[in-house]
Amino acid sequence: MERMRVLLIFISILSNAATLSGSGFLVHDYYKEKCPLAEDIVRHNVEVAVLKDPRVAASLLRLHFHDCFVMGCDASVLLDSVEGMTSEKLAGPNLNSLRGFEVVDKIKYLLEEECPITVSCADILAMAARDAVELRGGPRWEVLLGRKDSLESSFSGANLVIPAPNSSLEVLIDNFKQQGLDIEDLVVLSGSHTIGRARCLSFRQRIYEANVENHYGYDHYKRYTSFRRILRSICPVEGRDNKFAPLDFQTPKRFDNHYFINILEGKGLLGSDNVLISQDLDGKITQQVWAYASKEKLFFASFAKSMIKMGNINVLTGNEGEIRRNCSLSTLSCYVLHMVCNRLIET
Repeated sequence: MERMRVLLIFISILSNAATLSGSGFLVHDYYKEKCPLAEDIVRHNVEVAVLKDPRVAASLLRLHFHDCFVMGCDASVLLDSVEGMTSEKLAGPNLNSLRGFEVVDKIKYLLEEECPITVSCADILAMAARDAVELRGGPRWEVLLGRKDSLESSFSGANLVIPAPNSSLEVLIDNFKQQGLDIEDLVVLSGSHTIGRARCLSFRQRIYEANVENHYGYDHYKRYTSFRRILRSICPVEGRDNKFAPLDFQTPKRFDNHYFINILEGKGLLGSDNVLISQDLDGKITQQVWAYASKEKLFFASFAKSMIKMGNINVLTGNEGEIRRNCSLSTLSCYVLHMVCNRLIET
């Protein structure tokens, strides 16, 4: 057993030594020499997956978001549980909610065939999120690359720092601030809710709460009774917790600026969407929302900028972390599952 551990550590060291950037920070064209087809492989497989199921686009974008908010953009969200380490997949915000793991696994398998121990799972998440957005009509941006994968996950962190769907504006602002993101980032990244779905459990409180939100002096829920009636037909007071509703009822499969039009009309699905307007006391956020609702190009440019910024949260580079062969297993996982990992290394 001890010899096995030594072997695994030695292999991990060799793997990382072969992939050191030497720069300590993310760069464009990181894989130009090491794995020239990396971005093409990622994009092709994301495209195939999105064509089969358009919802995968939102799932891949959400995977990247949930990864970056817990310990940084290090693919910790992909790790499975082992003895002594509980997976982030089992945390409250992720359990029975996160999807797209099989797409990432397939991409990783193909990349290992093309250029072994070269492309990190963290970089795959960043590239896949970008491609998913573009393939649904959204903007494209150049992803900075060179991330390494974490050795461990943080179940407690996932439960603590991922924003809840009923968060107040104050909580959202503080949550994003802890990640080095400002209010403008909060607003523009919330625009990712232009695609995807949410479970009844996530928006029930918003449609049945006694304290009705007010905005511009009128009652949103009386003005938009039909919208609330639709939501209540999907999500009764009790039961159907896992019933889904689209985050954007108008263009649910297209990445556009309709999210901002929705929240200006009080038609955001989640409570955390509507508070951007209803709890904006000084009107600055409302001005930003109006700007994005009026100019889609402005939203796209701002979204790309904030995604690049988010993708840099606490990244591991150089000799930090590792390049996993399997996105669900780290070297630390191998210490517990050494026989399984040994077979993975030999294949």
